[in-house]
Amino acid sequence: MFVLQNKAETSCSLLFSFQRLSGIVELMLTRSSRPAGEARLRYLDADIEVLAPGDYVVCAVTGRKIPVQALRYWSVDRQEAYWDADAASSRMVPAKD
Repeated sequence: MFVLQNKAETSCSLLFSFQRLSGIVELMLTRSSRPAGEARLRYLDADIEVLAPGDYVVCAVTGRKIPVQALRYWSVDRQEAYWDADAASSRMVPAKD
């Protein structure tokens, strides 16, 4: 058991250990287990299957990066992701001349 001699030593020790701990916690919160980059996914009827992990997929219409957590629109037949409903519908309905 560790006993501290005085109050100043106690507050100093607590401050030091808190700063050390907060640095470790900050590192743990900012580090991701997924590799950064484009994910490869298989688009299923109501779900997706991760073939290669990543942070985002690219919209087939706009070219914008879609965070995997925000992905809501895709085509099972075309195996493509879409930024939003407008991009998905523009891909599904042929343009009128």
